Amino acid sequence: MKERTKLDQAVTDYRSIEQAMKDNTELLAMAEAEGDAAMIAEAERGLLDNQKVAAQRELESLLSGEADGNDCYLEVNAGAGGTEAQDWAEMLLRMYMRWAEQHGYKVFLLDESHGEEAGIKSATIEISGRNAYGWLKTECGVHRLVRISPYDSNARRHTSFSSVSVTPVIDDTIQVEVLDKDLRVDTFRASGAGGQHINKTDSAVRFTHIPTGIVVACQQERSQHKNRAKAMEMLRAKIYEMELKKREDAAAVIEAGKSEIGWGHQIRSYVLQPYQMVKDARTGAETSQTQDVLNGDIDRFLQASLAAKLQGHEE
Repeated sequence: MKERTKLDQAVTDYRSIEQAMKDNTELLAMAEAEGDAAMIAEAERGLLDNQKVAAQRELESLLSGEADGNDCYLEVNAGAGGTEAQDWAEMLLRMYMRWAEQHGYKVFLLDESHGEEAGIKSATIEISGRNAYGWLKTECGVHRLVRISPYDSNARRHTSFSSVSVTPVIDDTIQVEVLDKDLRVDTFRASGAGGQHINKTDSAVRFTHIPTGIVVACQQERSQHKNRAKAMEMLRAKIYEMELKKREDAAAVIEAGKSEIGWGHQIRSYVLQPYQMVKDARTGAETSQTQDVLNGDIDRFLQASLAAKLQGHEE
């Protein structure tokens, strides 16, 4: 049924573009015959809008990876730098949540560790919707912010780093075995605002997968049982993604120019001072509309990264 829905949506999108093309072309011909300038402008706008939709659908049609159509977990971790870096991590988290909401995706906060003064040390959200993983998978890496720090009394310019990782949510058709002997399980009290019940029991759960070193945590639910189940889903997803990347790297022999995910290897820079610019280090895509980007307008970067990745595979 999931595959049928995906194919049905693709056909519906194609027919919608085809019909819009026909309607606007006929409107343009009629407007030119009558010499109606306003109608000509309306038809031209319709054709341009339809062109943008077609380009978007063309990119989406290429999201054919094994897990591209899946929901995803997105994790943000603050780098070194204390409050400044933690504030930047929270700004990034908000950016992705705003992007998801603008595209009609559902967002669930699964885990969050607050900073001492402001911001977050780390957070994990689940983004649910069509092609969520396919669109966001290229966001993995280090994101760099340059600005005048609001936490510096001398108003000096600071550079902060936060890392982003994106993992596909996997369903029951994908089998990932996790052995009890490979797990270290820690329980702790959930943090943050959650009402009178949240801090009374050790309901939050953290799993450490010893063979891979993968760590996941969940404090979304009051019930430890539910948090364990969600944490296990996240762990299986991360192990699956690790194996998926191994296979992709083996097949592609690692694309030329692919940057290492680590400090000092940022994929994108967000400069707020002394000028306004967001620039992607991998694709060269850039914009001076920094506030729009921080408010979730990141489509140009997602599209450029996806197009570059697909072009690399074709070559």
